[in-house]
Amino acid sequence: MSMQSARRPGSPAGPGQGLDPAGRAGYTDHPPRMGFFTDTSVCIGCKACEVACKEWNAVPEDGLELTGMSYDNTGSLNASTWRHVAFIEQIGRPGDRLAGDLLAGDLLAGALPSGGPEPDGSRWLMSSDVCKHCTEAACLDVCPTGALMRTEFGTVVVQDDICNGCGYCVPACPFGVIARRESDGGAHKCTLCYDRIGDGLTPACAKACPTESIQFGPLEELRERADQRVSDLQKAGVAGAQLYLQDSADGIGGAGAFFLLLDEPEVYGLPPDPVVTTRDLPRMWRHVAAAAAALVVGGLAASLGGASRSRS
Repeated sequence: MSMQSARRPGSPAGPGQGLDPAGRAGYTDHPPRMGFFTDTSVCIGCKACEVACKEWNAVPEDGLELTGMSYDNTGSLNASTWRHVAFIEQIGRPGDRLAGDLLAGDLLAGALPSGGPEPDGSRWLMSSDVCKHCTEAACLDVCPTGALMRTEFGTVVVQDDICNGCGYCVPACPFGVIARRESDGGAHKCTLCYDRIGDGLTPACAKACPTESIQFGPLEELRERADQRVSDLQKAGVAGAQLYLQDSADGIGGAGAFFLLLDEPEVYGLPPDPVVTTRDLPRMWRHVAAAAAALVVGGLAASLGGASRSRS
């Protein structure tokens, strides 16, 4: 199976161009693209996925103190937290309208999934966040060593032995997923358990999830399942239910890890319209080249003008 580690910096990138990212990376014969569908409507916030991820991947602990803003004790994704369960506490008053024009008490008890409003108008939204394994991955574009590579499953992984810790990938990620670990200086993030799926196993986080909020499988099958799920929720009255990052026409060409949300992406700390940050690199380099050419022409003109005046 032939492969190529990554598209090089400055090469064209745009939404919808990479529907087969493994094929574009050079794999001539590869399995279906694999990914995650995270259904936040059934997430109970148990953090079993966080623990399983750390145990399988030997990810060091990153602090056991509460943030002071939530019952969450990890805060966000980082180099030592590859799965992060966000707790979004929406505290309201009786009669308050919530996302999707739901009025507390409008629906019968049990009609709403996990995260539905309590009688006082309050609700907790819980979501297990992870690397999106973007179709158009800016971290791949900017990596100077090829440490970030596209796998035959369409996922994006960091090769620890090649990473030089430059950190270029950190600001390139539109989701703030990848980060450098102070203890070793390298960049780290979710690998979608590349070692496990290569042996036909389910990633540790999905295996540990007790409610099947995290679902793993061929991406096309997950998208079909997600479409049906969001339709069922909307028919049940959950008007705010929506899919996030499943659309191949979005600014990152769709993601290998997408989500069913019960509110707007911003509520979960996610960008509403993410765009691959290297999208404008070709245009920027053209402007730089034009400016450099103009500078050279101006310098030559000044030199020739000076020489002619000195002769006269």
